Amino acid sequence: MGFKLHQLKPAEGATHKEKRVGRGIGSGHGKTSTRGHKGQKSRRGYGDLPAFFEGGQTPFIMRIPKRGFKNPNTVEYEIVNIKTLEERFDSGAEITPEVLYEKGIIKCTKNVKILGDGELTKSLTVKAHKFSRSAVEKIEKAGGKVEVISKESAQAEE
Repeated sequence: MGFKLHQLKPAEGATHKEKRVGRGIGSGHGKTSTRGHKGQKSRRGYGDLPAFFEGGQTPFIMRIPKRGFKNPNTVEYEIVNIKTLEERFDSGAEITPEVLYEKGIIKCTKNVKILGDGELTKSLTVKAHKFSRSAVEKIEKAGGKVEVISKESAQAEE
């Protein structure tokens, strides 16, 4: 036989009668309309307060100490050492931020800096955004090449 749309009803107990406040003492929700007597919660507009409001007490964010300065223009680099390149790459390899990312050495290809910790015996072509002086010396001493990726060329590729 099946159901018809006009015969459908919500499950037992799923619906509740609307609470009608301010409709006289006989309703049980008259006079103070379930808000009690006096106080901030009994007044109109109480629900419009922001979540961080603490009843006029000094807010938490103003009570905690604040120190120092965070420069919004600082550039953070993904750091890779020479010893990592020595371990993970074969001689003659071309190393770019994308290759380092694919191998899981760095988490982001945006700003990569090569540092000179460790020794290099392989001839590598390394492309990065920045190099330390010792890293450049070690790469060139091993017979490799260093190429600095400029910000302009990186933006043009995207």
